Amino acid sequence: MLEYQISTKNMVKTMKTALVTGGTRGIGAGVTSSLHRLGYQVIVTGLTDGEVENYMGPSNTVAKKLDVAVPSEIATVIESIDALDVLVNCAGMVIRDNGEFDPENFARTIDVNLNGTMRASMAARNKLRASQGSIVNIASMLSYFGSATVPGYSASKGGVAQLTKSLAAAFAPEGIRVNAVAPGWISTELLRPIVEDPERSKAILSRTPMARFGDPHEVGDVVGFLVSDSARFVTGAVIPVDGGYSAV
Repeated sequence: MLEYQISTKNMVKTMKTALVTGGTRGIGAGVTSSLHRLGYQVIVTGLTDGEVENYMGPSNTVAKKLDVAVPSEIATVIESIDALDVLVNCAGMVIRDNGEFDPENFARTIDVNLNGTMRASMAARNKLRASQGSIVNIASMLSYFGSATVPGYSASKGGVAQLTKSLAAAFAPEGIRVNAVAPGWISTELLRPIVEDPERSKAILSRTPMARFGDPHEVGDVVGFLVSDSARFVTGAVIPVDGGYSAV
């Protein structure tokens, strides 16, 4: 059982459980770290056996293999969890160099980023209803802006923002809150080529009021707020974590 209980004569304390899809690296790893610090038992998923086998996360984390494009794999992971309090839909993909203009690549990106978020949310619904839990989705600055190079990613993240609002309205009567964060330019391994490119990074930072790239933990800390009791009256929100990029 992944939900731990610490018993004393007069007290039983239950550790809450969070599932972070795509939690083995990047923003997902930052979210996992933040939830771990808040006392959650965190289950993370990676796309490949290698990601899972080589995962070196915080203590009390469990790594499982999951492709969110495969419904049976989602069902297997959800069914393996006795009780679930939080679902964070971090699993996603992007195909650069104009690759998403190919219809098959476009459809694949939509299937992973948008349909995968829907699949996982629906699979976790019953367990989140039982715990009166919450979902946090990962949107993007491209939920607001178009992209000349990654149309599938941009379209999928726009869809994630609207899906968040729709599920928030649908799940609220069941006691499940659904929110999203919209990261800006966050310094991850995926973004490293841009961070290390002087011209591209200068253009981004000159547009960003806080004049720096974000850290994955800064996204994770906002996720931590959204799943906490401090956000008990917050649902259907899409919160930018972007250093002010979307404000100018």
